[in-house]
Amino acid sequence: MVEKVYMVKDSYDKLKSELEYLKTDKRMEIQAAIGTARAHGDLRENAEYDAAREAQGLLEAKIRKLEDELARAEIVDSSKIPKDTICFGAKVELEDLETGDIENYQLVGAGDDDPMNGKILVSSPVAKALLGGKIDEILEVDVPVGKLRYKVLRIEY
Repeated sequence: MVEKVYMVKDSYDKLKSELEYLKTDKRMEIQAAIGTARAHGDLRENAEYDAAREAQGLLEAKIRKLEDELARAEIVDSSKIPKDTICFGAKVELEDLETGDIENYQLVGAGDDDPMNGKILVSSPVAKALLGGKIDEILEVDVPVGKLRYKVLRIEY
């Protein structure tokens, strides 16, 4: 079974725009660089040509990756998400019951994750443990060093 990639409409549109840019403007830019390098003569010892061909390979790989993500995309309708439950797209404020630290996370889809800024993939172990949680509920998260216990302080969409 194909694993779905959950995202909000804005993220889907952003990826679609990026894909369109890569397939048109960026492809043409790299083709021009290959043509320029080819005009310099002997391709066996042409570092500029090799670099342009490598850039072309990387571009095509990125295009295939984006096409795959978009093909598997499941757009989440935020109006249908229960506002009192932790679901995809939620911004949550948690209290670490061991340290008393306050931690903030947002559960996001592929392409929007930024763990350093609290945006974690909805498919990550931490997010999976939070899904379905409600305010004032105590949630346990299994991590390699044991279990973390969090109290849900706030849920926001």
